[in-house]
Amino acid sequence: MKKDIHPDYHEITVVMTDGSEHKTRSTWGKPGDVLKLDIDPKTHPAWTGQHRIVDSGGQVARFNKRFSNLGIK
Repeated sequence: MKKDIHPDYHEITVVMTDGSEHKTRSTWGKPGDVLKLDIDPKTHPAWTGQHRIVDSGGQVARFNKRFSNLGIK
């Protein structure tokens, strides 16, 4: 195997959205860095099965207003 071609693999701390922390090994960041997650398996609809519409900047309202006259219910 070639030397010095692989990235550094070290221990980091991952902070979930609920505040719980887990230590893991990763090539991300530097040894001892903290990775704070915005979305994780505890909150993402793909894993929880609960779907919710996140309306950022009124996009859903604008969509509904634009296409409300199509006659499809």
